[in-house]
Order: sequence, then C-alpha cells, then structure tokens
Amino acid sequence: MIELLQEYGLAYLYSDGNGLSGLAMTLWLFVVSMVLGLVLSLPLALARVSRKIWMRLPVQLYTFVFRGTPLYIQLLICYTGLYSLEVVRDHALLDQFLRNALNCTLLAFVLNTCAYTVEIFAGAIHNIPHGEMEAAQAYGLRGWKLSLFLVLPAALRRSLPAYSNELILMLHATSLAFTATVADILKVARDANAATFLTFQAFGVAALLYMLLSFALVGLFRLAERRWMRFLNPTRG
Repeated sequence: MIELLQEYGLAYLYSDGNGLSGLAMTLWLFVVSMVLGLVLSLPLALARVSRKIWMRLPVQLYTFVFRGTPLYIQLLICYTGLYSLEVVRDHALLDQFLRNALNCTLLAFVLNTCAYTVEIFAGAIHNIPHGEMEAAQAYGLRGWKLSLFLVLPAALRRSLPAYSNELILMLHATSLAFTATVADILKVARDANAATFLTFQAFGVAALLYMLLSFALVGLFRLAERRWMRFLNPTRG
C-alpha cells in the first residue's frame, strides 16, 4: 500500500509518459484560463462601461449569468449538456471540440473567470478620477487611444488587489476539473485515496500543493502592487 501511495505521489509532480502530471495539469489549466480570460475581459470591460446600450447590455447579461450560477453547473453544461444538443453534434467543428473533456473544462473556466474579471475591470474604470480623463483629452487622446493609453493601464493597476483574489479563487476552482475526468491534482488525490485508502495522506498532499501555489500567487501580486500601485500613496517608500 505504501508503494502505491509513492507511485501516486510521483503522479502529483511527474508525468508517467501518458500525459501531464497532476501539478502540471493544474498549472496548465490555470495559466491558460487566466490568460484567455484576461484577453477577453479587456474589450468586454470597455463595452461594460460604454454609454451605448447595445454594447453594454449583452455584456451585463453575460456577467449576470456566469456570476449568478455555480461554476460546477457551468462545467457540467459545457461537458455534457452542450453535446446533448443535436445542433451541436451536427456541426463538425463543435462536435470535434466538445468531444474533448479538456476543451470543455477550459471553456467553462475561461467563461467564468472572464465574467468576474470584466466586473473587476469595469469597477476600476469607473474609479478612474475624472481629472485624469480630462488631462488625457487635453493632450489630444480620444476614442481608442484614450482607452488604450489611459483607461486600460489605469484600470489594470487599480484592480490588482481584486484581480489577485479572483486568480486565487480560479486556482482553487481548477479542482473541479476532475468532474470532466481531467487528471489534475485533485483527480490524482482521489485515485490515490481509492487505491490506498490513506485519505489523510492523499488529500493532505493535494491541499499542500494548492496552498503553496496560492502563497506563490499572493507573493507575486504583493510585489506587483508595491511597484505599480505606489502612485496611489506616494508618501510611502
């Protein structure tokens, strides 16, 4: 039994040749979801604060739906619900994409974290002092140039604390990937527990890995906040 636990213990950190290790799969899911969610959220956040109702309302509906329903249900819909629709199965590209459990998992994670990130950035945009906007306009910045060179950089800086919390929550949420049979940290822990019945050891290692990853994220964002948010409190060294 100890040999079995050691075998599964290696699966947390090392690939067995058939795919990524549990830790590598968790990190891959987290990084890809974070990057895609961030890229999608930037234009959507600008649409969210737009005065044009035809741009604002669809984004509001999207964030309302994905922030108002549990990620677990969203994952089940992406993993099994969508593929049960005949229109999806009849479409060659959708059929191929949704047959892959990893694609379904990523789709749910990206849509979920993007919805929360949009609201974080939209709130930060609303908090940009009006004087900064007027000063930028006085220098000739208008339209997309104003958004690109002032609004988005200022919003990204101001949203660092809230965004760091969202990323930590997203890291923890990747543990739901086992629902779609994706071999992440928790899936390896469940397999180890089923094979060895050493529940404390199996899930204890998983908890330790998640905790270490969370502390690493917190440390990185603390450094980022000290560097990029110093302008909000210039009296501090």
